[in-house]
Amino acid sequence: MTSTVNPDHDTSGAAETETDRPDVLLDVRGVKVHFPIRKGIIFDKVIGHVYAVDGVDLQIRRGETYGLVGESGCGKSTLGRAILNLEPLTEGSVRFDGVDIASLKGEELRRRRQDLQMVFQDPMSSLDPRQSVESLLLESMKAHDLVEDGATASQRLRELLAAVGLPPAALKKYPHEFSGGQRQRIGIARALSVNPKLIVADEPVSALDVSVQAQVINLLEDLQKEFGLTYLVVAHDLAVVRHISDRVGVMYLGALAEEAPADDLYARPLHPYTRALLSAVPVPDPVVEDQRERILLTGDLPSPANPPSGCRFHTRCPWRQPTRCDTERPALRVVNIDGVPEDHRVACHWAEQIASGELRPHEVEAVAVEQTALIDEGASPIMGPTSIGEIG
Repeated sequence: MTSTVNPDHDTSGAAETETDRPDVLLDVRGVKVHFPIRKGIIFDKVIGHVYAVDGVDLQIRRGETYGLVGESGCGKSTLGRAILNLEPLTEGSVRFDGVDIASLKGEELRRRRQDLQMVFQDPMSSLDPRQSVESLLLESMKAHDLVEDGATASQRLRELLAAVGLPPAALKKYPHEFSGGQRQRIGIARALSVNPKLIVADEPVSALDVSVQAQVINLLEDLQKEFGLTYLVVAHDLAVVRHISDRVGVMYLGALAEEAPADDLYARPLHPYTRALLSAVPVPDPVVEDQRERILLTGDLPSPANPPSGCRFHTRCPWRQPTRCDTERPALRVVNIDGVPEDHRVACHWAEQIASGELRPHEVEAVAVEQTALIDEGASPIMGPTSIGEIG
């Protein structure tokens, strides 16, 4: 598989991951997913790339929930799909239980998919409207030779529905006969039907009402305790991630900006971007809300087709410095700050100085997103930012 080379997107400073440990179920190293931008009808020509994921290292331990948060378009959903080999890697490796998933093809990949399942964001579009719930669940089980006979299969289906809080009568119904929350429960039951070890939940509650969101989140937690599941939860709702996650990774423009245990991250965010995200979360105490610092970011998320050089966040960062920020890409590293644990990593050159107050925030001028770097001279412009911005 070929790799797209861009001198401004060097990841040689990426933090080294831990050595192989028996409690690590998923080991992602140097993952890049670049989508080509093409022009022409007769002669198809690649004029650039969308750097959806550009150098991500993370590890997920057995039985834990890893939350992945970030703005729309930051690449978090693409990373989740790449982990499951639903998107081909441009570069890097994804090792699941000691096996390189990206190198598997055909029957080997199909067998391994039993251990990795996904719960999609939109429960309606992820379920075949022409199949009953019984048919949807049996299809997955048959694909992995988990159906021995009719009586055993029927008992297993009833157990699955009971686990997600649905009655046995739901087996004969079709997706359009259920509410949004019930459809998401069916999607979870389908993922559970093949006894997976890892479930990637891509925005599992974003399309649901607030009251239903709590029910689905609690269901995921109960199922994790009952079946010993490991979760990668992709979301943009910081409250949801805090409630369900053991560790949290914050993505910005295709890379991790910060990673830490959930309690540590929310109590003491160190990266300027994480600080800005958490400052936007309302506090249900008017006194605290009026007194706390609010960080307002200037400008929009840069295009993943033309990301800034150096630190990806420097065009919007209130703590930007004239040296290093716009020329050197920071590694995700352990910082030397009292009271910060070793598993709290930050991709910022000045994290220690910002935390100590040595560096103070300043006003940031908005920078226009340039598309000229993507287009040959004289070529027509690329259509609208949403055509390349809705990647995450």
